Parts: sequence; structure tokens; C-alpha cells
Amino acid sequence: MNYSLDTTAPVTAALQAGQAFRPHAAAYADDALARVLAGSRHLLFDGGMGTMLQAAGLAAGELPELLNLSDPDAITAIHAAYVAAGSEVVTTNTFGANALKLKDAASVEEIFSAGVRCARASGARYVAADIGPLGTLMRPMGTLSFDEAYRLFTQQVRAAVDAGADLFIIETMTDLAEIRAAVLAARENSELPIFATMTFEEDGRTFLGTSPEAAAITLDALGADVVGINCSLGPAELRPLARRMLAVTEKPVMVQANAGLPRTEGGRTVYDIDPEAYAAAVADMVDDGVAVIGGCCGTTPDYIGLLADLIADRVPAPRAVERALTVTSAQSVVTLPRSSRRIAVIGERINPTGKKRLQQALRDGNVDYVVGQGISQQEQGADILDVNVGLPDIDEVETLPRICEQLSASTLLPLQIDSTDPRAIEAAVRRYAGKPIINSVNGTRESLDAVLPIAAHYGANIIGLTLDEAGIPATAEQRAAIAERIVDEAARYGIGRERILIDCLVMTASTNQAQALEILRAVTLVRERLGVACTLGVSNISFGLPAREVLNATFLSAAFGAGLDAPIMNPGSERYMDAVRAFRVLNAEDEGSTAYIDHFAGWTDPYKAGASPVGGAAAPRPTVDTESGDAIRRLILTGRKGEMAAATEKLLETTDALELINRRFIPALDEVGVLFEQGTYFLPQLMASAEAARVGFDTIRAHMGSGTIADKGAICLATVKGDIHDIGKNIVKMLLDNYGFTVFDLGRDVDPNEIVKTVKERRIRLVGLSALMTTTVKNMEETIRLLRAEVPDIKVLVGGAVLTPEYAARIGADYYAKDAAETARIAEEVLGGRRS
Repeated sequence: MNYSLDTTAPVTAALQAGQAFRPHAAAYADDALARVLAGSRHLLFDGGMGTMLQAAGLAAGELPELLNLSDPDAITAIHAAYVAAGSEVVTTNTFGANALKLKDAASVEEIFSAGVRCARASGARYVAADIGPLGTLMRPMGTLSFDEAYRLFTQQVRAAVDAGADLFIIETMTDLAEIRAAVLAARENSELPIFATMTFEEDGRTFLGTSPEAAAITLDALGADVVGINCSLGPAELRPLARRMLAVTEKPVMVQANAGLPRTEGGRTVYDIDPEAYAAAVADMVDDGVAVIGGCCGTTPDYIGLLADLIADRVPAPRAVERALTVTSAQSVVTLPRSSRRIAVIGERINPTGKKRLQQALRDGNVDYVVGQGISQQEQGADILDVNVGLPDIDEVETLPRICEQLSASTLLPLQIDSTDPRAIEAAVRRYAGKPIINSVNGTRESLDAVLPIAAHYGANIIGLTLDEAGIPATAEQRAAIAERIVDEAARYGIGRERILIDCLVMTASTNQAQALEILRAVTLVRERLGVACTLGVSNISFGLPAREVLNATFLSAAFGAGLDAPIMNPGSERYMDAVRAFRVLNAEDEGSTAYIDHFAGWTDPYKAGASPVGGAAAPRPTVDTESGDAIRRLILTGRKGEMAAATEKLLETTDALELINRRFIPALDEVGVLFEQGTYFLPQLMASAEAARVGFDTIRAHMGSGTIADKGAICLATVKGDIHDIGKNIVKMLLDNYGFTVFDLGRDVDPNEIVKTVKERRIRLVGLSALMTTTVKNMEETIRLLRAEVPDIKVLVGGAVLTPEYAARIGADYYAKDAAETARIAEEVLGGRRS
């Protein structure tokens, strides 16, 4: 299929151009590699490249990828040492070889050509083209769009293919959206196998909050041939994370761990796990079922030689993965196992049908209002959010992906992409950082041919509507027959039953009461005959009748009994949610009835209390009371910057600016920090909250004058000499800016003398230094030594993936911050910015 037709919706464009859908199939270098991807053979990668370069005295203060051109013999010698130790796969020295990082130093094509040539000269059985992160944040936290990332990765992919690589290793990724763009670039522009790994922190999540399960499920669905973990931690720490991946994917799992934690000895970076201890820890993972192994930072040929002995004459351990319907966001997973009953609530409120305010918000481009709908439903108990923006005067192809992007940044819930336009569906699904549901396909030939290829290409789940060219059938048997046709047709595209939800289509009881029981019988038939999950739009049953919540809740309970798995409903209705809570107890899903007891503690029976037993319309979405001081807290906690200016201006009419800051803004930001520490919030939510606070601060400045808000103090930030990675530093800058500090950002690869000069000229009291590469930590130590000599009273804060608190203390830093939130807390402490 020619994917150059339309990068917004390439599958749809190709089909419309008359091209038949062709599923992706990897081309293997030989049968042995095919057996690896089938899970019946182990495979050994190499170890650290940066570690070997440092040992050879190379790469300090320059892009290591340029050594492919300037010193190819040295690079080939490193590859050859790994081959001699037993590596079947060597990884090209192209980790950072993208156009953003290389700039004018060399072309992507030159670096990959030379890199593959060096690797091939080593005599390795397979050459893996290495693709690492682009080095900049993607939207909405950064400025890089998905399409721009895809184009950058595509340039690397095509260069690697032209150079003759055997496979791709896409590694050290922390952003699920970024690795999605890279995997799609590899799939759509080559036939080479794809090995895709992400890197996880000590809390078991990536830098942006993705869990091992979410990573494995999403990458598996997207078409990666091998999924796994690399870098950050030692093998013992990565073992439980690998086991979590092994439990949710049938694909081979790979692990390339670090040799423990780094430290400096004699000006060199060394690691605390020796080859024997490393191999022993990896042996445990191999026993668990990990099939592809190797090493990352700190590992050398000595480590790889022991791993070769470990897997000699062994085959991967057998494992069984429970079949389930899985839906993911970048931070959460919803699972509906086929072997047992669980239910998931799909929130229906992001749908403009009958909602005038939402319609107007969509026409006005008021994304914040739409996101507020998603946040409210998350708070009310939804597990998945249905997203529909279909209006006659709305460009769905542009709007649907944009709304989904913002929802993904502000809520944790997986999304259900809801549209009748295949191009809009594909545009949203293509860019979605997770494994979504497509709502929907039906039994008509036109719908099957248009939607199933999209679901197959992107690994999405589907909702199948039981209607066809003849309309909605009257009987349960006829509905089940259409469902079977959808399931069979989906199988032709490789879409298994565990990826299908069938909607037996609720009709209103006001016009045809007999249909209610027929719908319930259809649900039972579909589950029993086809073994697929079922969904229903519950509220349709009561259309045109009074006391709709009573009827809807009763129908919902009956539908649960019939086999309903995922009701599409308004989670803002307590009556509906009470039915959900009660069924989760009866279904043994709420173990020990814990959630039920917690919710109903102190409950008063409304009938005994004299309240009216008949409810009215479904409960409306809670709105923020902009006249209340609590509005600021709610807006900051939910990251809703669109309403922040109006709420701040309203409160300024009666509240002193400094009191508003100290009593409302700062406590709310502190609360966000606590939620982040607890793992309830992740980096996207942290940044959204900080942005909302920034809008409030800006509003106060505009209202009262620039001098009203005292500057909390100046901070100098820099990535140290020789290090070109600055994502972490940039996130810290954004957060500090929004907390009210003045930040002098010197950028990356900064000479120590420039840092000292800035500190002196600006009379700065706190410096933040960042380093990601093990080869540049010694430059951080030298920078701290120069600062101490030139500015004795300076306080130095350090951070970066290769650092630990102990390591920070050893190189002379005053503080170590593991993330942006901790950096802000340290800045408050050092600069005395906190006012009471």
C-alpha cells in the first residue's frame, strides 16, 4: 500500500485510490530470526556503545554518531568486540542520528550509511539500525507535532533500509506518542522487523507516566515484532517490570538493562554490578520467559559473553497470556478478560447530539470546555471516554485528533474514537498515544471495507453495530447473525474476537416496548455464541419518557444480567453509577465490596428521608463556581487554563492579589505536587496544572501591574558541556516559570565558564545542571568545581537519568532532584520564594 498518498489518513487514502488493503508482514534476514519473532529462539544483542566509547577516550564533547564518519575503525572495533563475545546482533551507532540533533554536522543518510557499514564490517549475523528519541517534547507539552516526528523518523528508516540494515531497534523511549510515530514510520516505510523498547523509572513508569502494561499492549497492537525495556535500571530492578509485560503480550519480550547505578572513579564513570552478578540477574528474567537479551549503559563484551553462555542451547520458556479486550491510554489500561466478567463504564458526554453548549464550544474552538467534560467524567467514575465531535460545520479530520490530543494530556482515561467519517477516525487513531476503541463499524459492506482496514493497521479495538443494508433487525437472532458476520469479516483482517465489542443497538421503549427484552436476549446470544464483549448506549431506552433515570438504571441492571460488559452512559448520574457499583459487588469484581462500602458509608435511604424517589433528567456536568475561592484550586488541579483568567479576574474584585496567590495558587500547586509524588498525577497532568496557574499569574500581573507579584528569585539552568539532551531541563524551566521564578536557560552543551559568567552577572544563587549521558557526567563535576571556586556561596542542583542522590553528593552538588516537581520544591526552599 502506498502510504505517501496522505500522511493524515494513509489507509483511507489508499483505499479510496483503489488499492487493496495489505497487512504488514516483516521480511526476515533468515529462518533463525523468524524463529526468534515466533518466540521459539533466543536472541543476543550487544551491550553499551557509550560505555565503550568512553573507555576508548572517544565522544566527549561531540555527537558520538559522527565517529561513524571520522573514526569508523574504532566503531567497527567496538562492534567486533561484541561479536567476539557472542552477540548475534550489533546495534548501529545511530542512536541520536536525526535531523534535529545532527543539524548541519552531517546528513541522516550519511550517518546511517556509515553506521551500517561499520556494523556490517564487524561480522555480526544481524545489524540493527538504532533509532532513539528525537530529543524534544511532543505536543501538547512541547511544540513537535506527531506528523513532524513521523517525518523525522521516516528519514531515518529510509536511510537505514537503503544502507542495508536487517532490523530496527527503537529504544530508550519515554513518550508513547513518540515511539508510536517511530514504529509507524518503520512499518509504513520498510518490511524490516521492529524491536521496540521503552525506559522506566524506579516507580515502574516512564518519564511521562506510561506503565509496562500500557507500553507492551500498545506496541504489540501497533505491530512491533518484539517489545521490551532498556536502560535506566539494573536487571534485578527491571525483572518485575518485564514480568508485567510478559503477562499482557504474546510477542517476544526483550530486556537490555544497565549495569546498575553509575559512580565516578578516577574521573571515569563506572557501574556497580559486575558481569557475573549481571548475568545471574538476567538468568532470572530468562527463566520468566524473556527471549531477547543484551545490555545497556555500563555493560561491555565481558557481560555479553556471560549472557551468550546463559542462553546457549536454550529455548524461551513457555508462557500463557490471558486473552482479554484491552484499551489503553498513555497512562492507564482497562482490561475486560474473556474468561471472567468485568465491566467498564464508557462516558458518553463528549458528543454534541442534543448538547447546545458543547456544540457551541466545538464551533468556537473552545477545547478547554471539551476537556472539562472529560475531566468531569473521569472524576465521576468513567473508565473510558467516548469522543465524538461530529457537527455539519466542523472539520472532523482536523478537530477530532486535536481534541483527543488535549484529552490525553489532561485525563488518564483511554479513548473511544467515535465518528462516521473514516478519514476522521484514522486521523485520530493514528496519532493516539494508546490502544483505542473505534466506534464504530456495522454490517454494511461499505462500513466493513472502510473501517476494518483502519482498525487492523493501527491495532485498534472496534465496536460492531448490529445493523446492515436492511437497517436494524427486529429479532435477537437477526442481530446475532449480523454480529457474527462482523466478527468473521474482522478475522479476515487479523482482528481477533478479543478486540471486538458488539453493540446490539438499544431502541426506545416508548415506541416499541417489545424491543427492550429482544435487545437483552441479543446480548446474551452474542456473548454465548461468539464469545465477544458487548456494549450498549443505555440512555436510548428511555427517550420520550418521563423519569428517564429510573428506566435507564433499571434497564442497565437488566443488561448487566444479560451479559453487558461496557455500558455507554453518563457517569454523572448517581443512579446509573449506583447500579454499576452494586453490580461490581454481585459480579465479584469489587473484592470485599471495598469500593461499595467506601462510597456508601453514611448513606441515607432517600425514601426513608422523605426525598422524592423519582429522579429527573441525568445529572448535569458540575461547573466551576468562578465566584468561589475554591474555583482556583479546582482549575489548577484539573489543568483547565481556559477558565482560569475569568475565575481570577472575578476573585480579584474582592480579594487582594497576594492573598489570592498565597492562599489559593500556591496551596493548589502544592496539592498537585503531592498527587504527582503519589503517582496519581503524571507529568502531562503536572504541566497542565502549571499552565493553568501561569494563566492566573499572568492575569494578576495584567490587572495590578507588573510590579505587583514579587519575583521569587533567579535560577540558571544548563545542560552540561558535551551533552545535547535537554527535554528534562526544558520541562523544569516550564514548571519554574509557572511557579513565578525567573529562569535563565543557557541551553545545552554549555561551557562551564559561560555558566559562571551568567551567575556572576545576574547575581544568581541557584544553578540547575542536567546530564543524560554517562560520558558527560564528568563535565558536570568540573562545572560544579569551577562554580565553587568562583562563586563560593552558590547552591547547585543536579538532575538527569544517569544520576542518583549518592552520585550527586559525590560530585559536589548541594541537591539532587529526580523530577521537575522536586526541582520546584527545592527552588522554593533555597530562594525563600514561599510566602505565608
